[in-house]
Amino acid sequence: MQLGIIGMPSVGKTTIFELLSNQRDKTNSQGKANTAIARIPDVRIDKLSTIFKPKKTTYAQLELVDIPGLVPGVEKGSHVFLDSVRKADALLHVVRLFQNDAVPYIYENIDPMRDIEMISYELLLADLDLIEKRIERIETNKKKNQMLKELELLERLKTLLEDEKPISSLQLDQEEQLIMSTYQFLTNKPLLICLNLGDDDLASLDYMQKNEIAEYSKNNGIPVVEVAATIEKEISELDEDEKEEFLKELGIKESGLLKVSHSMYQRLGLISFFTVGEDEVKAWTIEQGTPARKAAGKIHSDIERGFIRAEVVEYNDFIELGSMNAVKEKGLFRLEGKEYIVKDGDIVHFRFNV
Repeated sequence: MQLGIIGMPSVGKTTIFELLSNQRDKTNSQGKANTAIARIPDVRIDKLSTIFKPKKTTYAQLELVDIPGLVPGVEKGSHVFLDSVRKADALLHVVRLFQNDAVPYIYENIDPMRDIEMISYELLLADLDLIEKRIERIETNKKKNQMLKELELLERLKTLLEDEKPISSLQLDQEEQLIMSTYQFLTNKPLLICLNLGDDDLASLDYMQKNEIAEYSKNNGIPVVEVAATIEKEISELDEDEKEEFLKELGIKESGLLKVSHSMYQRLGLISFFTVGEDEVKAWTIEQGTPARKAAGKIHSDIERGFIRAEVVEYNDFIELGSMNAVKEKGLFRLEGKEYIVKDGDIVHFRFNV
């Protein structure tokens, strides 16, 4: 799964990219996209590792792409931007709210709604251009009568985009979804808005255009998370105990990067289940609604093929009771069959025979 980080230049995209991927000073060169594998932070994995003290701890992973900032009116930059966006499975739009004279901006003033709408409009125009060209090709095709369903759908999408609404807002039937799967519409990609706040704004969460952004988020079904990249950078340099103390002092319940990863997982319909032991504590990423047998296949195809049962413990039960023996004594250790739907945070051990 590839997450494209987008936005205007000098909004903090690269700082967030470096923090998520645990890289430092790996900025874009010559306007090219920068790629890295990000470890998804998860306090549950941290706690399980503290208990089991494994030889290896493995977090869920996501491929990140720091896409060069969009400069409105610069055609070459726009092509690089759109080409990179097309390859991404989901988008994180970083929007600047922080004030810092040492980091010059392309505009004279900070205006988050202008920037949100500017990027949205660029994606919308790209989709509209693709649709108009496809409609023209179908209209001139000798086999047009065999493509009427596709043509009808494209006309609906064209009307939607002309009303400045994203394709993701349209309800589709199964046949239409099949047609859509052959395209890579930009406004149909899962999108998350990340507000990069100033240090002072993070504690109060009283920032400019807050109500307008909330209304835009609600009307378009786009989640919003608030981050202060400068504070996140400070947090990343602390050890675990210091991190908790620092967050407490700031009155923050969890790091903004955690909120970003959790919100993106939700947006993509993903969850994590865990396998634990002295050798390794590991997070496995699956889609919501995945049955136990298919989830076993994420570990190894042999486990899926020879699936017998899944031994399941809920994360919160385990943390509360402190050991597997205590969980069993309380009757909270379950045996589940192949159709059991794995839940986020399940600690699972698969029994199989090949």
